[in-house]
Amino acid sequence: MDTSLKEAVYLSLIMPSQHLSSVCPLDCPDRCTLDVTVEDGRVTLIDAAEGNPVTRGFICSKVRKFGQRLYGKERLLRPMKRVGAKGEGRFEPISWDEAIATIAGRFRSITAEHGAEAILPFYYGGSNGMISQDATDQRLFRRLGASRLLPTVCAAATGAAAEALYGDMPGIDFPDFAEARLIVIWGANPARSNIHLIPYLKEAKSRGARLILIDPRRTLGDNLVDLHLPIYPGTDLVLALAIIRWLDEQGFADRSFVEAHTTGYEALLERAREYTLERAAAISRLPADRIETLARWYAESEPALIRCGWGLERNRNGESAVAAVLALPAVAGKFGVRGGGYAMTSGSALKYDAEKVIGVPEAGTRAINMSQLGRVLTEPLDPPVKALFVYNCNPLVTMPDENRVERGLRRDDLFTVVSEQVMTDTALFADILLPATTFLEHTEVSASYGTYGINLAEPVIEPVGEARPNNVMFSMLGRALGYNGGEFEESTQQLARRVLTAIGAPVSGDLTLDRLKSVVRIEFDFPGATPVQFETVKPGTPDARVHLFPEALGELLYRYQDDPGEEAFPLALISPATSKTISSTLGEFNLKDAALEIHPRDAKSRGLSDGDWVRVHNRLGAVEVRAEISDRMCPGVVNLPKGIWRRSTRNGSVGTSLVPDTLTPSAGGACFNDARVQVSRAATSSAS
Repeated sequence: MDTSLKEAVYLSLIMPSQHLSSVCPLDCPDRCTLDVTVEDGRVTLIDAAEGNPVTRGFICSKVRKFGQRLYGKERLLRPMKRVGAKGEGRFEPISWDEAIATIAGRFRSITAEHGAEAILPFYYGGSNGMISQDATDQRLFRRLGASRLLPTVCAAATGAAAEALYGDMPGIDFPDFAEARLIVIWGANPARSNIHLIPYLKEAKSRGARLILIDPRRTLGDNLVDLHLPIYPGTDLVLALAIIRWLDEQGFADRSFVEAHTTGYEALLERAREYTLERAAAISRLPADRIETLARWYAESEPALIRCGWGLERNRNGESAVAAVLALPAVAGKFGVRGGGYAMTSGSALKYDAEKVIGVPEAGTRAINMSQLGRVLTEPLDPPVKALFVYNCNPLVTMPDENRVERGLRRDDLFTVVSEQVMTDTALFADILLPATTFLEHTEVSASYGTYGINLAEPVIEPVGEARPNNVMFSMLGRALGYNGGEFEESTQQLARRVLTAIGAPVSGDLTLDRLKSVVRIEFDFPGATPVQFETVKPGTPDARVHLFPEALGELLYRYQDDPGEEAFPLALISPATSKTISSTLGEFNLKDAALEIHPRDAKSRGLSDGDWVRVHNRLGAVEVRAEISDRMCPGVVNLPKGIWRRSTRNGSVGTSLVPDTLTPSAGGACFNDARVQVSRAATSSAS
């Protein structure tokens, strides 16, 4: 027997492995329960745990590989300070005490000279629970009087539209997809970022359901999809309005439901009448007969549901598009049965009051839109941002206008702190680096934003190196700044209990920390395990009606804003999720070489072959990658994956360098899909 194998067998006998439970909090609607194998204090295997009725005993390959982040060469193991130029990546280790003292000292001096609003916390919550974010962190920054951050890079437009039309009405749960006879997947990609919906889609298909996919890419297999509408980005609004007009003209609008349960129908219809099927076809670049097929199938199917994703919000028509799509089930009267209505996010059902956890009232300080970070850091502002504290995100490669963000991060007068698990592209520009724990090393309370359940995850290993959880880190900084009133003395267990008291969701049984420790998850009770819209759950608007033309969405509601393209840059760029990364998480090892997906017709007209080096460019920047020619793409549209790191391209620039920092008109959401580019063959070599 090989010596190393003998040693492994011996160690397995004297140090038996442990199987410990955990929950994945990463930015995905599913919220999987995990079985983690730990040997000699190290994670050796991450697999699915049984007992979760939604995640059904399987997980994605991304999380299976999470151990490579835990123990990879990029892992940050101790606090460090910069000793080289910004972006150069030269740091030297320091103690936690020195790091915290340095940050506190700089915050004091900046506040004294410019005021506390010169300090900007920068974060995003997609991959965190209720302990890691909007808890001790906000307690600290409110106590400081720092600028507030508007988290608009995702779900701003969808959230605003859903709230304006329906209030906090919960959406259809995954299991009830199986009850539908028509499912419209609109601007969502479950195969890449919601894999536990797929079995329910297959079950619905086995019962005779039809499935319609509305997306610039064919993201689901032909065995699932009955009708694919490869829509041009930014035109979802006119498609939805044309369907509303058709439903009304053909007698499929449910006037009795509209009169009993909605307001604003005639105003909505006035805007919809501008779009015949033919006009919508010309704008959306779809055949009119396919639009009519979609409308007729939707009208004639019972139950019918729309899965509204986040893809259709990422453009200048974002709020209007989502509002028009969400209006469809009300216009057609699709509510009141399992599998009928709409699904988007389950987050509103949590009824979570973060203010009870934070415990410090908002100070009324200025609010800064995260989607314009580059502009904020490089243009005159009073007071200017002099300190940036980055945690829970990687803004250099995920915010619009990458090149301007980099110019801001290079400022010599900007003091930047980055708390991070690994050495990201953003971390290279830090003055102080703080090592953060992963979800396997700290306690977290979290809830799915796709289905309905509340989970507790406790550490399965000790923190690697000197990594510390967010609540511990911000408590240390609070004490160093002299806030000694007790709010920064709270233990993790005390904080977890406080979080649970802030959850107002109807749950099955008691919602206590002790109970969460003993069960896979605590289920909701609507009554019933899943919500039935307009039966067990109703709109959360003040009058309990659907507001089909809400004033809250502004004067541009349902008014189509023309395509931002121009002759020099005729191709629409999109950046959907991949099977390799979760936003930019795991991009350090799991997406080494990015490629540009392009339709054969667009490649041929540019003389491109599969595998050629191409230059994707506009007035904001350029990215050099290989071409991947694919008929899954809509003609006139190209795709660079979401979440790629700079190392994944030949010239060290990513897709966000091509994205304008324009905002949706009402919610101020990011307009990633408004990027318009040209693609040409790249030179045979490129400078970094």
